[in-house]
Amino acid sequence: MAQWQALLKLDFALQSRVCQLYERRFPKEIRHYLSTWIENQDWDLAAVDEHRARTCFQALLVFLQEQWYRSVQENNILQGPDFSRMNDYLLGHFQGEPLKLALILSECLKEEKQILASVSEPQSCNNPGMQQSWRELDDKVNELKRQTLETKKEIKTLEGLNENLDYILMAWQNKGMIARPHTVYKRRTLPLPTDFIIVLHQLVNILEQTEKVVATLTDVELPEWKRRQQLACIGSQADTSLDHLDKWFSTVAEVLLGVCEQLKKLQDQNSKYSSADPAFCLPTSIPETEKFGLSLLIKLVTNALVVEKQPVMQKFALRPLILKTGVQFSITSLKERKSRSKSSSANHLVVTEELHIIKFVTEFQYAGQRCNIEASSLPVVVISSTNQVPNAWASIMWWNMVSTSEPWDLSLFLNPPPLTWEQLSQVLSWQFLTVGKRGLDEMQLSMLRDKIMVGAAADDPDGVVIWSSFSKNENAWIWIDGILDLIKKQLVDLWRDGSIMGFVSRERTRLLLQEKQAGTFLIRFSESSKDGAVTFSWVDHSNGEPHVHAVQPYTKKELLVLPLPDIIYRYSLASQRSRNPLVYLYPDIPKDTAFGRYKSPETSEPSGDGYHRRIPSFISNDPTPPPSPPNETYMMEMDNEPETSADLSELFPLLDC
Repeated sequence: MAQWQALLKLDFALQSRVCQLYERRFPKEIRHYLSTWIENQDWDLAAVDEHRARTCFQALLVFLQEQWYRSVQENNILQGPDFSRMNDYLLGHFQGEPLKLALILSECLKEEKQILASVSEPQSCNNPGMQQSWRELDDKVNELKRQTLETKKEIKTLEGLNENLDYILMAWQNKGMIARPHTVYKRRTLPLPTDFIIVLHQLVNILEQTEKVVATLTDVELPEWKRRQQLACIGSQADTSLDHLDKWFSTVAEVLLGVCEQLKKLQDQNSKYSSADPAFCLPTSIPETEKFGLSLLIKLVTNALVVEKQPVMQKFALRPLILKTGVQFSITSLKERKSRSKSSSANHLVVTEELHIIKFVTEFQYAGQRCNIEASSLPVVVISSTNQVPNAWASIMWWNMVSTSEPWDLSLFLNPPPLTWEQLSQVLSWQFLTVGKRGLDEMQLSMLRDKIMVGAAADDPDGVVIWSSFSKNENAWIWIDGILDLIKKQLVDLWRDGSIMGFVSRERTRLLLQEKQAGTFLIRFSESSKDGAVTFSWVDHSNGEPHVHAVQPYTKKELLVLPLPDIIYRYSLASQRSRNPLVYLYPDIPKDTAFGRYKSPETSEPSGDGYHRRIPSFISNDPTPPPSPPNETYMMEMDNEPETSADLSELFPLLDC
């Protein structure tokens, strides 16, 4: 299968990595439509040989020309790829620098292969060390199973010898044979005590090996899986499949049950033949060995119950661990915690900082052993209004980043520990990857860092963010959440494709655009709207000087009237209504290449009622740079929506305990 075709079959998370790979380096459209030709060239060699690079470049132009002629012959120039524009792009960017083109394609093709290679292993298992440890654990578990089966065969052989002896002895007794031949035959055919002792030692050795494997499963692998699940709940692409753990736990349980069964058989043989022959006497350690095996089984089983799918409500499918009051469980309703006395420190917690857990309990019995098994959900936040979801999600993200092991601290927000910027930037990027199928790059994160960590040193990568500055006082999270909602409802395609730069400061916008040709524009998020809004800035030139302008931000309501691509195509200035100042998407992508496939078709044909459809225009009188963000505190209001009820399946649609 061609490399590009294989990439097209990946999930959105991996495809977003491919999009970021080509962002601002090389048009994905050219990579897509010329994929086979591109993959058949030796770009690695061309990247270090200017003559070969120029040869490849010229061959690429010839191939594009051939494709264009074919489109003309097939009368497919409207529906097919714009090969002519691709040709113009390549000439404009690489005609004088063919080595640059070869280097870009060489690097991109290598990184594509790395992305494809990651699919062969679980996505959370890109770490070679983890892959190796999983293979080693697999080998150990399989070896335990093999040894148990071998020991079972040996015991069966010994049992067969004893059954033959019993049959012969009974025949002798029926014929009145004397005791001497009986004794001679017994000494020649009866399994010696040493045979059973050897098997017993083998079983003990299996248990000693199993003890180490059980410790690895319960103390290493299971906690690591739980941690991956925590991070997956808040947007990480970590693999939370239970396939490996299920196989290991099941196989080891089979081994322990098999060993206990064989120990019982040895004990039966010991009881049967030690009375007939004092020389036949196994060590009295069999009961102790069996007890040891049962203890390992109990330890394994008590850790085998997990909540595979954490609590989630259908309305907030992308934000698990948030529950709303009024939703009934199968047994009881969940009630809000009442206020405590004024002297209690619990009064400092708002409802979106209160944490609850849901427990699942069952009983396990085996061989006279009985134990209770528990599994708990991750802490959930219970809200009474959907307006509280953003703040509740901030709590969920923060808690899961700082809490790494059980037992869970349900009072964490009485004194919440800080997050490093590295931790916070990671979880913020996950939110955009989850909602918009594209994470945040370093430049975007740098802008967010400046906004969130006001006054922090720019060269301090380990700077910390305190809970209140993120969620309360400066409302950084409320602003970000509004943008996430805007992307989800209005801009997901443009965000995924990399057309929206997004997080760019006013000063950074000026620096990026002032060196560009007139008509170059970029799309950024408004810093002044807590509900999420988008704007664009562009550059023009007058008297030899660049001037950067920005339009008043477009809100969600305005984007419902007309999508952003249509706004971009129909935008003009009051003084120049016949001229659209937006020509090239930063850095120099023709507007049609970036947005042509998204704009609505313009038609003058009358609709069914005989009227022609009106096409709204967007005209600015005096475009100005975007204003500075306000410092006002965002006050969350309770909505008045009615309380609703649902059964357990709404909260746990995929629960598998």
